[in-house]
This record gives sequence, structure tokens and C-alpha cells, in this order.
Amino acid sequence: MKKAAVKEQEIREYWQENDTFHASVRNREGKKPYVFYEGPPTANGMPHAGHALGRTIKDFIARYKTMDGYQVKRKAGWDTHGLPVELEVEKQLKISGKEQIETYGIERFIEKCKESVFTYEREWKQFTEALGYWVDMEDPYVTLDNSYIESVWHILSHIHREGLLYKGHRVVPYCPHCGTSLSSHEVAQGYKDVSDLSATAKFLVKGTTDEYLLGWTTTPWTLPANTAIAVHPELTYVTVQLDNEKYIVAEGLAKKLFKGDFQVVASCKGKDLAGVRYEAPFSYVQIKKGHQVVLADFVTDQSGTGLVHIAPAYGEDDYRVAQDNGLDFIHIADGKGRYTEEITPLAGRFVKDCDVDIIKLLAEKSRLFHKEKYTHSYPHCWRCDSPLLYYAMEGWFIRMTDVKEKMQENNRQVEWHPGHMQEGRFGKFLDNMVDWNIGRNRYWGTPLNVWTCKCGKEKAPGSIAELRQEAIGFVPEDVELHKPYVDRIQLRCECGDAMQRTSEVIDVWFDSGSMPFAQYHYPFGDKKLFESQYPADVVIEGVDQTRGWFYSLLAVSTLVTGKAPYKRVLSLGHILDENGQKMSKSKGNALNPTELMETYGADALRWALLSDSAPWNNKRFSERTVAQAKSKMIDTLSNVFSFYQLYQQIDQFNGEIDHGGVRSTLDEWILSRLHSVTKQVNDYLEQYDITNAARELGVFLDELSNWYVRRSRQRFWSSGMTEDKRAAFSTLYEVLKKTAQLLAPFTPYIAESIYLQLTSGSVHLTDYPKHRDDLINTQLEQDMTTARQVVELTRAARNAAGIKTKQPLSTLYITTEEPVSLVSYLTTIKEETNVKEIELGEKDGLFTYTAKLDFAAAGPRLGKRVGEAKKALTLVSQDQLKELLITDELRLAEDIKLTKDEVLIEKVPSNHLELSEGSGITVLLNTELTVELKEEGFVREVIREVQTYRKELDLPVEKRVNLYVDASSSVMDILKSHEYMLHQNLVLQNIYYDKQKAAKAVQVEEEKLQIGIG
Repeated sequence: MKKAAVKEQEIREYWQENDTFHASVRNREGKKPYVFYEGPPTANGMPHAGHALGRTIKDFIARYKTMDGYQVKRKAGWDTHGLPVELEVEKQLKISGKEQIETYGIERFIEKCKESVFTYEREWKQFTEALGYWVDMEDPYVTLDNSYIESVWHILSHIHREGLLYKGHRVVPYCPHCGTSLSSHEVAQGYKDVSDLSATAKFLVKGTTDEYLLGWTTTPWTLPANTAIAVHPELTYVTVQLDNEKYIVAEGLAKKLFKGDFQVVASCKGKDLAGVRYEAPFSYVQIKKGHQVVLADFVTDQSGTGLVHIAPAYGEDDYRVAQDNGLDFIHIADGKGRYTEEITPLAGRFVKDCDVDIIKLLAEKSRLFHKEKYTHSYPHCWRCDSPLLYYAMEGWFIRMTDVKEKMQENNRQVEWHPGHMQEGRFGKFLDNMVDWNIGRNRYWGTPLNVWTCKCGKEKAPGSIAELRQEAIGFVPEDVELHKPYVDRIQLRCECGDAMQRTSEVIDVWFDSGSMPFAQYHYPFGDKKLFESQYPADVVIEGVDQTRGWFYSLLAVSTLVTGKAPYKRVLSLGHILDENGQKMSKSKGNALNPTELMETYGADALRWALLSDSAPWNNKRFSERTVAQAKSKMIDTLSNVFSFYQLYQQIDQFNGEIDHGGVRSTLDEWILSRLHSVTKQVNDYLEQYDITNAARELGVFLDELSNWYVRRSRQRFWSSGMTEDKRAAFSTLYEVLKKTAQLLAPFTPYIAESIYLQLTSGSVHLTDYPKHRDDLINTQLEQDMTTARQVVELTRAARNAAGIKTKQPLSTLYITTEEPVSLVSYLTTIKEETNVKEIELGEKDGLFTYTAKLDFAAAGPRLGKRVGEAKKALTLVSQDQLKELLITDELRLAEDIKLTKDEVLIEKVPSNHLELSEGSGITVLLNTELTVELKEEGFVREVIREVQTYRKELDLPVEKRVNLYVDASSSVMDILKSHEYMLHQNLVLQNIYYDKQKAAKAVQVEEEKLQIGIG
């Protein structure tokens, strides 16, 4: 285990020993609740990078809101039902399909499902704990528990009483591999782009030998089930003569369908074709009513032929048209998606694999007019990845269309992040909402609590007590509410007969959508607790849950209470690899979050996820992203704290009681920045803008480390406890303490570690910091920003000139577009840039202006006179160019003027000057090196070598040593003349220009030296 993971393990042990998580909840007893719902994961699969993002955001929000004064209960949950569990068990048992399950035994299979549910529970708990996600995993809600199922039954019973639960016959999406239908929101999760064949078949008009209806279909496999051809009543249709045959098509598509010469011999409206009879291409199944033209408004002339093949069993529009016209209904596929025996040449084959065969059969019968490949988005099963079929089936449905407007109204009350989801992806899904296909012809799930009688009566008991009361015979209180146990219970019917339970289990999404109620065993459990935890202030899951959990929560709650179950939704984007590809084990690009935490620590992973980009955007993510988060943020904060701790121990400073000292401008600045950042972070977090809050803290941490601490080092190194040193200590203590609190929801481990060492208490039991206006000095911050910018520009000038920072230079010239007071910062700038003198304001001779015409900007206006303007511009004076910069106008001739935007102006520095510009500031650095400057630069390089040697010897920073130097006489002379610099920068007792046995050989520039420390 890496060092970071070991440290985090120590913090987790502290949390466990002190029950810190539960203490954070108890401490807010009586405070306003902030309600959080945990979307239940399944524990029969391993956690992945997407789970790391979701759980990090959830933990962040809960920790922040707790520190912000709310009580945030966090109940974990497990999603334990459904086909994913069944499919996993089938793999384990090496069986497949419903027949083999029933041969194995339903009761034995159910028991295996129960065992399989928590296969990876230990890994999930370890992952959750390692990530620092505080959620109550000791008292979770579990969808397979009787208490949970009883609440779901209560909800379904209510829906049944309201007349919203019904048994109907409809075309529904069906997975032949799983042997069950799906709901519309399940289908929405599994679309894939695929290439399929479309076919245009010839339907011979009855009573003719050469006239055909051209019927188009994107599902050729359904042609043996044809019962009608649909046309639009108001479209114009033409009869086209081509060679020896006539074809009826929509007028608007004729030119596309018939490329060569063709003749239109007749024309009519679609309604005039109604009732025209034809011979179907296939006659495997005989029908009594059908094989005629019918009218349908959904037909268009935008694609195909304008005539649509109708197979009522395999399309929702087809089914409705057949019902409206009383046409026969043909089913040619079985429950496994295979052709029935009537389709003799293809019997027993999976229908979706037979499009090519159907087209060949059409061609053999001379009934194929055209075929082509096309790419489209086709639904696949979200659980097993099989292509779905649309089957007309009998099933149980919830009348969601009856509550559609209420669902839309409730959605309008929700605060969505990102906002476009409300009317976009989610809103459009609600606009097209259909009745919820609730039943599943499977085994492992919440049984649908509807008992039916031959007389037509139905009962839907809403509790175990009601079930026992209505049952024929004894039913124990602890009855198992699963198949096959509940199937053995019969209820009494008013007609005197026995009622049997319908065989279906329910859609697992109804299970998870019921969690606001079922997690607290509503209405049988603690009603006050439920009421305090409903609705949720926030729900947080991936964008794929838009049509999953987010929808099912809203649907169930609207059905039960008429209200939205959540006030806001955070919809998270996908985690992609660094090339923007979806992560998957098969591609080999999946990141293991547990391994990342073991290598870099959970804090680094969390910071990478929170600061990289807005959580609702898809994230390009890699191990490098986490490594950089550790290096730039975690290690920087750790180094700042280590610096403080080292000198605090040396000087025995106690930050809890010692707040004295005389603060410097630097102290005032970092405290002002602390409170400005605190204000900004709080403002961002109130808007759930976690990423910008993280970035604000990242910038502040860089300022703390690379400016405040670096500029304050000499203060900590000084002897004794001066008032200046005391102020530096107390300021850094205050900043570290508040920074730990600000970072606690982001990086809970390092924040806890620092806060514990500073105060001996848990940071997660404190209040989130609030800013103090009286400590914010905006002018001071602006001035310091300008000073820092000057330093950065000067360093850039050095780099451009190829001169190291340790080489002193004579003069720095600074000019600014706006008046800025830098007088108070000149010493700081000198030290940071290593220059002897600074001159402020413009000076003659530092640089000249050059000007060129910007042809792209000036050309369109000047036209033919652009050449004249270009030549005139070469003759303007320096004063004229200065005037242009001030007035924004330059007159070249009586009738030629240029604006500043039409001229490219550059500053050309004089000899030995290097220029650097940015944000209204220009610096010019004199790069000419005198002998004195070169000698001082040489001494600074020697100092660096001595400091490196001290670190190699692992000497305490405060230990004063004797320095021994042996070198050429010229080097000795240089060092002797600059001894004050050696004493100023090194912790020394004496300097001896002599050899030492244990000396280290070093090279500084072209000179060789022997340095010893004793």
C-alpha cells in the first residue's frame, strides 16, 4: 500500500474509533434537515469510475451541507431484484432461458438469486469507505426485504384502487433473450447505431396481372405477417408504367424510386385507394380479414414509397391501424424471437437474423422491387444487449398518460443541473410518455400483487395483514413475499371461487422509484421520520438515469402523492478515457478506481473528479489526471503544512492560544485572500457550482504556497520569537485551519489530518467557514496581484534572454496603462526578480514603436487606397504613434484616417533590454552583465550547492554549521568579498577557506570547488 493510502487508512481508523460520521449527523439534531436520497447500486457487479464520480459528488454535497448547519441523514441502499441478477445466476448454473430455469426449479433458482445479490458487497463497502463516502451502510434499505416489498405493494394497491393499474393488450418492446417485455424508459437506455436492410416489396393488386402496390418496410422479417398496406388519405398517389409493369407509389417519391424514363398513367388521392385488395408476397399463414389498403395519418412521402407494410403484431402504429379496421392479427415469432413452424423455410431461426433470407425469398418470387442498407438507431436490451423486438402482448400497465400533465407540472418545479435537462432530455421524454409496462414475465423480483378470478374480479392487497385477511387458509406473518411462495396463496373471491395471483413480477425501476417511501417502510413504519425525509433536497446520479431512476422516482411519487419527490437533480456526465472513448473492460481502457486510490489516495481521485470539469459534462479522464491532482494540490497542501509544522515544533508555537504579533502587509494580504476566497466558494456552492469552487481553492493554495510561504521563509528562520515571526506563525495557523475546513468536503482525509494536528478535533464536526468583510482588502489584493504579475513578466523576460533567476541584474523598468501604486512592493519585486534597481513610469529611449497596416481590418474600408495607406504608415513619427494609442485615430492624409484597430503596433526595446507585456503592464529588463553582477550570480550558485548538500546530509534546518570551501584563488576572493550573502542565506557559524576530509566536489559555472560542512 502506497504512503497516501496508508495515511488515509489511519484517518479512517480515527473516524471508526470516534464514530465521527454518526457524530456529524447527531450534532445537527434539531437543525433543518437536508434530505439526500441514495440511488441503490447493485452489488452483483464491481464498482467502476462512474461510481467514483457519483459517490464523490454525493459525499461532497452531504459533507458540505452538514458543515453548513443542516442535518443530513444518509441511508444506503441496495438494488437486489431484476434480470441482471437472474442472468448472473444463469451463468453460474450454466443454464440459459426460462425453460431451463423451470427445469432447475423456481424455488431453488430464487434462493440462488438471493445468494448472488451480495456477491461483491464487501468490495462495494471497501470502495465506499476508501473513497471517504459517508453513508449508513449498517442500516441500508434493501429492495428484497419484506418491509420494502410491503411498501411497494401498498403503492401498487393504491394505484390499483385509483383505476390506474390495468391489464391490456399492446405492442411492447420485448427482449427474446430475456423472455420479457420492457418499459419505454428502459428502452430509452439501450439504443445503438446499427446497419440494417430495408425492403420495397411488390404487392399484386387483385384482379390484375401486372399492377403492384409498392410497400416499404425497415423490418423485412415481418413481411410474412403482413395484413395490410397503409396510405395517407390526403397524399397524391400515382400509377407508374415501367417496362411491362405498373407500380402505385406516392407522387412525391416517384422520381426517387424510378431513376430512368417512366410514365405516369393514373393519379388519385390516398383515400381513393382504401379497400383495394392485393395478394401478399407470402402465404404461409391464412387470414380471414386483411390484405387490403387502409388509411393512416402516420404515413408520409418523406421516405420509402408512401405505402407502408402493416404487421399488427410487431408495431404500435400497425396494431392501432389493425384494431381500427378490424383486421386479423398474425403472430409468426415465438417467445424466443424465432419463427414459428408455419414459416416453413425459416422455422426456428431468430427473426432479426433473417432479413437477408426474406429478401432472397422475395426475389425468388419476383416480388422484390428494391433493397438497401441503412444506418439507424435501434433499441437493444439494457441488460443483455440483445436487439429488441416489438410484440403485441397482454400485460399489466400503469396509466401514466392520465398523470402526464401532473408529471410535467412537477418537473417544472425541479431545479435541474444542468438546467437544459428540464425541458430538454427529461422534458421531451415526459412529452412522449406512454403507459408504464409494469409486468415482467420473469422470476426474481417484487411479485405484482394482483389476484384475479375467472369471474373477472381483481384484488390488490396493500399489506401482509391484508393478504393474510383475504387468503384462503393460513398465511404466516413472516410470509416470503417472492415467487414461488406467494404464488401458492389463493384469495377468496366474492363469487365464491379462488383467486390466483397473476404470474408477473414488476419492473425493477418501480422498486427503485418507490425508495422514498419503502426505505422507511411507509406507511407501516415511522411516519414522522418519513415526513421529515420527503421530498429530497437533492438526487444525484449519472445522465443515463434521466429515463431510469429520475423518471421512476417522479412517476411513483406523482402517482402516490401528486408531488415531485425531489427539489433538485444533479445529472452527472459520463467518465470517458483520455481520447474521449467510453470506458469498458473489453476495450482495455477502463480505470479501476480502487487501484487509483491505492496509488494516489482517495483525496487525489476526488479532487481530480471535482476540479477537472463541471460534473454534468462528460469527462476525459486518465491516471495522469489523478497524478496531477496529487502533485498540484494534495502534495502542495501537505508541503505547506509540513513547513508550518517543522518550525512550529522548533519554536514550540501554540496556534490555539497564541494570536499575537504585528502583521505585515503580506499577512494582511493572505488573510484578505482567505476571506475573499471563502466568500466566493460559499457563493459557488450555494449554486451547486462545485468545479469553480474547487478551482478557486486551487488558485488560493498556489498563492499560499508559492507566494505567501515562500515570501515568509526568512521570517520563520529568524532567531527567537519576534513580533514579526509570531505574526507569521499565527497567520499561517489561521489560514491552514480555515483552508482545512474549506477543503473538508472536497478532500476529507488531508483536511482531517491537518485539522486534527492543529486543533485535536475533527474538521467534519465544525461549521463551514464564512467570510468576514472587515478582513477583505480589495485594493491590497489588486496591488499584490499587480506586483505578482510584474514578477511573472520579469521572469518571462529572463527566460527569453536565457538568464537564470539567480543571476542579479541591474535595472527593471515598469510601465502601466492605468495608474498603479507599486512603491510599497518594490523591495518584494527586487527580491523576487533579483534586480538591483526598479524605475517606474515611461522613460525615453527604452523602446520605439513600429507600425504595420492590418490588411484584414483596414482593407475592406480603404479599398484601392490600401497601398497608399501602407506606404504613408511607414513615414509616421513616434509621436504620431503615441497619439494613435491615446486618441484611437491617425490621420495619414487629408482624406485617409486609420483607427487603432487597423494598425499593428509593436514595441521594439533598445539594446540590452528584454521586453515582456501583459494585462496593461510592460516590463523592460536590462540584461547587460557587469563583472560585479556576474560575481554575485556566481555566489548565489554556490549558496544553492551548499543548500543541496545540507539536504543530502539530512541536517535540521535550524542547525548552524561551519562551512569549508577550497577553490582557486580567484573564486576564494569572490566569496570573501560576498561573505555577507553567505551568512544571510545559509545558517552558519563560521566560514573556513580550507580543505576538509569529507568535502564534496561541485562545479559552479566553469569553476571546480570542494565544499565541506562540519
